[in-house]
Amino acid sequence: MNGNSPGKAGLIYLDDLTVGLVFESTEHQLDAEQIREFAERFDPQPFHLSEETARETFFAGLAASGWHTAAITMKLLVQSLPLAGGVIGAGSEITWPHPTRPGDVLHVVSTIMEIAPSRSRPDRGIVTVQSDTLNQHGDLCQRSVARLLAFRRS
Repeated sequence: MNGNSPGKAGLIYLDDLTVGLVFESTEHQLDAEQIREFAERFDPQPFHLSEETARETFFAGLAASGWHTAAITMKLLVQSLPLAGGVIGAGSEITWPHPTRPGDVLHVVSTIMEIAPSRSRPDRGIVTVQSDTLNQHGDLCQRSVARLLAFRRS
């Protein structure tokens, strides 16, 4: 996190946030086994299951499911943006401009884009956060623009 310091116990409240504030996560290293295991359970497509078969597809090699990248992003986001009350989504747009591959080391850079305090519920607001999931080369593997519920200090 660059800028304001988090609230008590490391939790972040609406009051701590300003537009332009940036949060950076730790890293997650991905390997072929993780990609295949996730795909077998949740997205069993050939380009996620077999390096050999994947070579003949659009991806020209094994690629993680976008939903796998999203799940890793969520883990890293929760760790790097510990909102009081949890990371509660109110809608999101996700794009995957570059495939996530075995050997990629992912990290998330989240930027506060907009803050809208609630008029009817003064204890909360909606924060728009752009979270970019980047690999070790700086390639953008996922961009999420999410509206998140954020609570004020009581």
